[in-house]
Amino acid sequence: MLDGVRDPGNLGTILRAAEASGVVRTVALVDCADAYGPKVVRAAMGAHFHLTILADATWSEVERLVAGRPVWLAEMRGGVAYDGVDWRRDSALIVGGEAAGASGEAERLATGVVSIPMAGRAESLNAAMAASIIVFEAARQRRTGTTDEHR
Repeated sequence: MLDGVRDPGNLGTILRAAEASGVVRTVALVDCADAYGPKVVRAAMGAHFHLTILADATWSEVERLVAGRPVWLAEMRGGVAYDGVDWRRDSALIVGGEAAGASGEAERLATGVVSIPMAGRAESLNAAMAASIIVFEAARQRRTGTTDEHR
């Protein structure tokens, strides 16, 4: 689920990574850039043909969509490291926008926080890079059948 991702290039890149990872079936967009705008479609490189995209979703719709699943909120710091989460389970990921981060509604819906530990001096990663790293870790876990703890 994307919350407030307003940069069309980042939105398209996230859709592309979601589809390429093979673990994402549905993407819900709350208060995001136009999912079908030219810059988004160009950056997504065909992902629109393979994902269910719920453009202009509401939090009540999203809440019904994820009922009964763990809901992980990606944050810059804190929570569980992205490779320590068991992504083999049917779960949801919320990625907030670049400028403001996730909304209060996203924070209330989340059952856990996930982050990407960084060793360098960078303050943060952009939304597209963070989402890509996490969904490809989920793909790795599903492909190998192991989490980081069991490697």
